[in-house]
Amino acid sequence: MRKSLLVLLLWAQAVVAQVPASNPQVGQPLALHTQQAIQRFLLHNHILDTPQALDSAPYIVAADAGRVLGANGERVYARGGLDPSVQSYGIFRRGKVYTDPDSQELLGIHADDIGTARFVTAGDVSTLGVQRVTQEVRPGDRLLSPPAPLDLASLVVQWPAQAIAGSIIDVPRGVTQIGVLDAVTLNKGRRDGLMEGHLLAVVKTGETVRDRVTGAPVKIPDETAGTLLVFRTYEKLSYGLVLSASRSLAVMDRFEAPDRTQ
Repeated sequence: MRKSLLVLLLWAQAVVAQVPASNPQVGQPLALHTQQAIQRFLLHNHILDTPQALDSAPYIVAADAGRVLGANGERVYARGGLDPSVQSYGIFRRGKVYTDPDSQELLGIHADDIGTARFVTAGDVSTLGVQRVTQEVRPGDRLLSPPAPLDLASLVVQWPAQAIAGSIIDVPRGVTQIGVLDAVTLNKGRRDGLMEGHLLAVVKTGETVRDRVTGAPVKIPDETAGTLLVFRTYEKLSYGLVLSASRSLAVMDRFEAPDRTQ
């Protein structure tokens, strides 16, 4: 009996140790588990402001011995403006095209992660060695140099200096219900005043129901249902990490930050 209780106690302590800490305080750095969640996400997700940024990038023309699998250690061959000083390139393919749900403006595209390859030799057709693959490498896949690293250790949580509102327009990992430590795509970016480290509230829009007494339609009040942290901004889009959620969140939920200058 005592042995069973001891095992149960140790198991409970291990579970508690895995539970993320509460929301970071404004003005404080991010917790280590939050930094790790962001780094894992950024390894496989990238946004380009325009389709042309991907269409004009260097591209794969062939793989070792005519194969296109591109398994780890194989050679791939590419053309375009490759820089030999860049030691490793990301291999990407065009993914979702993001448009604003209200204005229909093109906001950017998601570059799907295929893998990485290191530079071997330069020429009209350059040679690269595959380091990592998530799926089959194909002719036409594009090569992008790595983005500037994000210094998460010095990222400070803060409210935006001005009022801002928008919508969650995508969940890159493809789930329908969004929870804590899930990354989401926001339809606002640097041009709208968002910065890395901004804290935002997620608001669930109240549904419209029929009043069974009067028969008239009645809108349920909107409710704050969570918080998210902006951790990577682009010109018109941003990535955010859900830090807390009192209920399941979903695509097209709104986010907002009050005007704290007033």
